[in-house]
Formats: sequence, structure tokens, C-alpha cells
Amino acid sequence: MVELAKKFIGKECLIYAFDSDHQFDGTIKEVTDGAILIEKAGKLEAINLDFVIRIREYPTKKNGKKKTAVFD
Repeated sequence: MVELAKKFIGKECLIYAFDSDHQFDGTIKEVTDGAILIEKAGKLEAINLDFVIRIREYPTKKNGKKKTAVFD
């Protein structure tokens, strides 16, 4: 998972954890063996990589703007 997560460095992503109530979004800054460091609104947050089940780029509309609602 570490190698796959490193492909998203510098991209704005949605990160899903085991618990469906926890969904994180932000720009991935760094990926280490045990954590992902994301930045959102100038603040950094570390997420334990053991609990991450899915990472995807933030969806955009045809004109390149971010979608306001994401349903999964």
C-alpha cells in the first residue's frame, strides 16, 4: 500500500478508512511506512496507513472544477 500511496503525492485526494464514518480529504504531502501526511487549509494531519482502505483523486467536473458532493 505504501508504494501505491506514493503515486498520489502532491495530488488532492479522498482517503477512506475502515470505518465508513471516517473520510479524509486533502493534498498528500508525504507517505512513510506507517502513515500518510495530508494538508488541508494549511494544516497538516497524519493518518495511520494500517487503517486506510482506499485512496482516490478528488473527482472533478468536465470543466476541471472540484465536485461539490461526492457520493460513494
